[in-house]
Amino acid sequence: MSFNENTYLRIKKLLILDQIDFVEKKMFGGLVFMINDKMCFGVMNNQIMLRVLEEHYDSLLNENNFHPMNFTGRTMKGLLFIDELAFKNDVELLQILNYGIEFSVKGIVKSKKKKKQ
Repeated sequence: MSFNENTYLRIKKLLILDQIDFVEKKMFGGLVFMINDKMCFGVMNNQIMLRVLEEHYDSLLNENNFHPMNFTGRTMKGLLFIDELAFKNDVELLQILNYGIEFSVKGIVKSKKKKKQ
């Protein structure tokens, strides 16, 4: 599992300071934070993986250092990779995390339909 431990600790500290309940889970080769049973953001290598509401996705792609998440060879809509340059301080980091926190409250997770046998 490869992730930037400093970024992980910064995220964890901000969530604790804001008294947000979360669960950590190994996923995507990194570590993700689950809030309200929804994957909201995580740390993969030196980037943050961020899950956002559909209404924010396209506008955030226009931000510097925000990229579509292309983990399996195809773009995963609603998920972004964010380079370290976008969260140099805790104010910038919290602004990013707030999109994931908003997803944890308002987002709908589509479950895969079971195949009929």
